[in-house]
Amino acid sequence: MNETVKDYCTQYGIELTRCRPYRKNDQAWVEQKNGAVVRRAIGYRRYEGLEAARLLAKFYSAFRLYVNFYQPSFKLLSKARDGGRIIKRYHTPATPQQRVHDDRRVTESAKADLLKERVFRDPIELLRSIRQLQEELVNLSDGIVPGSHGAPDAVTLEKFLAGLKTAWENGPVIRPTHRRKASGPRGRRRPDPVEAVTAELMGWFAEEPWKTGRRLLERLQTTYPDKYQPGLIRTIQRRITGWRAQAADTLYAASEDPSPLPPDRAAMGTEM
Repeated sequence: MNETVKDYCTQYGIELTRCRPYRKNDQAWVEQKNGAVVRRAIGYRRYEGLEAARLLAKFYSAFRLYVNFYQPSFKLLSKARDGGRIIKRYHTPATPQQRVHDDRRVTESAKADLLKERVFRDPIELLRSIRQLQEELVNLSDGIVPGSHGAPDAVTLEKFLAGLKTAWENGPVIRPTHRRKASGPRGRRRPDPVEAVTAELMGWFAEEPWKTGRRLLERLQTTYPDKYQPGLIRTIQRRITGWRAQAADTLYAASEDPSPLPPDRAAMGTEM
């Protein structure tokens, strides 16, 4: 939807709606291109602020030309029901510009203007600018500053054209807006409940490493009455698991004897 379509519908008394009475499984026609065109182009990231609005306006001005001039689509011709089977037939795929050209209601001068614009426009350069704007939108949403480490450089037309030969191997990930947002390391969600006594627990574990987590928790509750609840049993068990792994690594490293072989033969396990 845009202002042109809105004014046209108002002029000719066309009602704009997302649903119609007694058709609950119905999205009318206004929303049908939201997933097929818009979401496939800009993804599902959140764009906020004036800079995002500027980039989106610039993107849509280029993307509308790409869709209307170079993206053919099917249009339903007929639909018939044969028992439980629905037979659909479609028109020959065509771009919106081609459909306008075949429409008798459109003036010849308007058709000539659209045809001239399509002929003199470079679709590869248009697609490159779309990918570049998508990259800028993703960087803005993910908080990547242009020119910083991790921000991709602008792609020249020659490099973009060369990359199209193998772009199909990446599938839909070729669109920058469909790349997954890099997730940072997950930090602790709540304060460490045994942070104040971790050193004490490690000391008890070093004295008696065969003790279970429940035994250490009982000793902790005896030392600090009414302070540590029984629900901490899993927390202490996980700590003990980590401490035992560290102790095993230390013992294993200390038990390794240096090889009598030269360094270049030690890795191969053969003697001179």
